[in-house]
Amino acid sequence: MQLRTPGPTPCPPQALQAMGKQMINHRGKEFGEILNSVTTKLKQVFQTTGDVFLLTSSGTGGLEAAIVNILSPGDRVLAISCGAFGDRFGDIAEQYGAKVKRLNFEWGKPVDPEAVSRVLRANDDIKAVLVTHNETSTGITNDLSKISSVVKEFDKLLLVDAISSLGCIDLPTDNWHCDIVVTGSQKGWMVPPGLAMVSLSEKAWQAHNQARMPRYYWDFTKARDYLQKGQTPWTPAISICYALSSTLDLMLSEGLTNIFARHSRIAQMTRNGIRSLGLSLFSEDSYASNTVTAVSAVGRKGGKNDSTDYPAAEPQIDVAKLAQVLRDEHDVVIATGQGRLAGKIFRIGHLGLVKESDIRTVLEALAKALPKARS
Repeated sequence: MQLRTPGPTPCPPQALQAMGKQMINHRGKEFGEILNSVTTKLKQVFQTTGDVFLLTSSGTGGLEAAIVNILSPGDRVLAISCGAFGDRFGDIAEQYGAKVKRLNFEWGKPVDPEAVSRVLRANDDIKAVLVTHNETSTGITNDLSKISSVVKEFDKLLLVDAISSLGCIDLPTDNWHCDIVVTGSQKGWMVPPGLAMVSLSEKAWQAHNQARMPRYYWDFTKARDYLQKGQTPWTPAISICYALSSTLDLMLSEGLTNIFARHSRIAQMTRNGIRSLGLSLFSEDSYASNTVTAVSAVGRKGGKNDSTDYPAAEPQIDVAKLAQVLRDEHDVVIATGQGRLAGKIFRIGHLGLVKESDIRTVLEALAKALPKARS
C-alpha cells in the first residue's frame, strides 16, 4: 500500500523490527541508555543544545504541553494562523485561559511577517507568539526565519508547531531563536503515532518558572528531573522509543542536508506531476510545502481560498470518490480536505520514508482514477 497522507507515514523495516522487541523496565538501566541516546540524537535533528523531552502523546499533546508550561491564565498571546492547525494552537491557549489575539491569513497563503510586526508594535503586552511552521491543512510552509526575526525584535516568546516539518524541512531551532518547538513521531520521524518531542530554550525555562497554568502530566520540571535519572515521569511508549532510536540512526546516517534536499526534490516532482495531469495546486510554489502537496479539486475564478464560494469550473473532482477509487482499486491512500476545505482539495503526503518511485506510483494511479471521479 502507498500511504500518502501527511501522517501517519510509512515505517521502515528497521522501525517495525525494533518495535517487536520484548518490553523492558522503564525505570531500569537499559531504558535509560535508550532514552539518553535518543535525546542526544534528537538534539542533532532539532539543531539545538537546549533541552529536548519525549512525551507519550500525539503532537497535539505536545502543543498543549507547550502552552501550559510557559503561560499563565490571563497572559496575552498572539496566535498566527493560515490553516486548521494554526487555529488549533490558538484554541488550546484559549482553553487554558490565555487572552488570545488572532491574526488570521487566507487559507492557502502564508503568514506575512510584516503583518505580525504591525500587531506586535500595537500590542506591547503580548507575551508569546504561536505559529505553525508547516500547515498541512493547506500545503504551505511559513517563513519561520523571518517570523522569528520579527518576534525577537519585540522580545516575545516564540512557540512553534513543527509537527509536520521538523526532520524534513530545515529548522535550526537555536539559530532561529525558537523558544519551544514541538513535533510528532508519526510524521518525518517514520515511526507510529504516540510520541511528541519538545525542545525548550533558556528563555522558555525562565517563563516556565513563572507560569501558572495547571499542569501535572505535562510538567516540564518533572520531565527534566526524571531525564537526569534516565527516565520519563510517566510510563513511556517503550516500543515507539525502540523504533525512534532506529529511525534516528537512519536519519543521521543520511544527513540532515541530504534529507532536506530529498524532500525538496520529491515535493517539486509531485507538483510537476500534478500539473502534468491538468490539475491546479492550491498554493504557489514559492511557499508550497515540501512535506505535503494540496491539490485543488474545483476550478476557481478569483474566489478566495477561505470562502465557501468556489465557482464551478471544469474539471471538478469528487474528492471522496477519488480517495475511494485510489484506495480500493490502486492501493493508494491520500488525504482529503479539512474543515472549510472539505471536498475542495485533496492532499498527497511526501515526508519521511519516501522516494521518487513512490510518487511515480501515486501519479500513475491518479491518472487512472481521475476520470472516475469527475463530477
